[in-house]
Amino acid sequence: MFDKTQLEEIEKLKHSYEKALEKSLPKGPERKSEFKTVSGIPVKRIYTPEDLTDMDYCHEIGFPGEYPYTRGVQPTMYRGRLWTMRMYAGFSTAEESNKRYRYLLSQGGSGLSVAFDLPTQIGYDSDHPMAQGECGKVGVAIDSLADMEILFDQIPLDKVSTSMTINAPASVLLAMYICVGEKQGVSSDKLAGTIQNDILKEYIARGTYIFPPKPSMRLITDIFEFCSKNVPKWNTISISGYHIREAGSTAAQEIAFTLADAIAYVEAAIKAGLDPDVFGKRLSFFFNAHNSFLEEVAKFRAARRMWAIIMKNRFGVSDPKALTLRFHTQTAGCTLTAQQPENNIIRVALQALSSVLGGTQSLHTNSMDEALALPTEKSVGIALKTQQIIGYESGVTDTVDPLAGSYAIESLTNEIQMKAEEYISKIDEMGGMLTAIEKGYVQKQIQDAAYEYQKAVESSEITVVGVNKFQMKEEERDFQLLRVDEKVGHNQIEKLKKLRSGRDNLAVREALEDIRQASRDTSVNMMPHIINAVRCYATEGEICGVLREEFGEYTENIVL
Repeated sequence: MFDKTQLEEIEKLKHSYEKALEKSLPKGPERKSEFKTVSGIPVKRIYTPEDLTDMDYCHEIGFPGEYPYTRGVQPTMYRGRLWTMRMYAGFSTAEESNKRYRYLLSQGGSGLSVAFDLPTQIGYDSDHPMAQGECGKVGVAIDSLADMEILFDQIPLDKVSTSMTINAPASVLLAMYICVGEKQGVSSDKLAGTIQNDILKEYIARGTYIFPPKPSMRLITDIFEFCSKNVPKWNTISISGYHIREAGSTAAQEIAFTLADAIAYVEAAIKAGLDPDVFGKRLSFFFNAHNSFLEEVAKFRAARRMWAIIMKNRFGVSDPKALTLRFHTQTAGCTLTAQQPENNIIRVALQALSSVLGGTQSLHTNSMDEALALPTEKSVGIALKTQQIIGYESGVTDTVDPLAGSYAIESLTNEIQMKAEEYISKIDEMGGMLTAIEKGYVQKQIQDAAYEYQKAVESSEITVVGVNKFQMKEEERDFQLLRVDEKVGHNQIEKLKKLRSGRDNLAVREALEDIRQASRDTSVNMMPHIINAVRCYATEGEICGVLREEFGEYTENIVL
């Protein structure tokens, strides 16, 4: 980026600067002997063009909307339109969550993101013994199409984009959404949104799996195929680094393991006969925005560049839309503190700003009280306004990729890419991501990183304001926490009893048997059979119960 003469002049100036430092440092020593990002990457005192001597602007940075998409996936980015302000919400019953969704939309939210309760996430109905005490606690309880109809009551599905954080039973919840659209008169080709549908990260970091990897991958590729023909606006997977980071990974591990998961999905889809130039356009990603501001901006840029290179060179993709890494971001839940919870507002604002400067397509901002309970309406409103102030008042959206060319940002982007590529090469050598998961390699890397981070917090090497530094005696909390009534589970059970007594149970039994037979033939796409069962008001637990019997259940591989 600089010619030899310029670099020589810069070297002379740097030498002069270092001579001056030798005199000034004894008078005013630096705060630390070593500065590092949250992930442990050393941060230099200054970055100069010397750090970018080998960088090729045209091929490594380039222009927005152009390969390798380092600077963004659209030519004008937020000058055209802002990211989708997609607030993640769901609690208690479908009725209560519907009220929260309509409130968020009335406050300027531009998309919905559904949080499901734990029984729903692992394929159990609310009356299953495993669901006792968990109904509606960490998300909304959805047992059947009847609940889904209530959840989206008065929300036009042809005008709202919806993301659903669901993995093992993703096919069932997507089927319910399609059926709600039908009942609203919205055909499936008009539905827009995303389903997480990322089972590999469940085995790695999160744990809401049901079936073993092989049948789980079949369900995922069935969704790819079905949606490419019938729900073309739907993002069929949101490949998630978010939970990998929440489990304790570094920034480089987050994008390395996420992209390695994505490689496994693409390989499975190609093996199933799908065209990566087609289904590649509907892949999306989900990342975490952590505390180390500059590192996070660089991480997003590195991930985008890496994915374009992977799709082009590894899979021969030529369609530009299938080369682009489009991603949703959520601010880091693991950084929120119960101590001095108001501080979380500032943490979230900085994390949100890093994701915007990194070029996110949609964003959820966490609420200040989430380290204590599910967020209240007031705290969710503050979180949404945080995005709106960044988008409409800060000015950072007026130019595309405003930090491009920063010596620090470009150097960190390269550093993170290099570290992430080393992890992917290691995984390739092991035989791919499924093998790496089975051997516990990925889990062990995350565990080790989490341990190192926690040690750094406990030794105060990493400062957490209000926790290990700047503590203060806190008065009795004067804000309300949201509590889910224990009656929610009882009410859901009563709704299920009423549903089962009022539906056509013969049709349900036939539909479930149809799913059983389809599950035994790998040449059959499961989605039409699941949709048919959902239309008959078969419950999620009944559908997943049949698949449990046919596919078996996954047992975690404990890694020490």
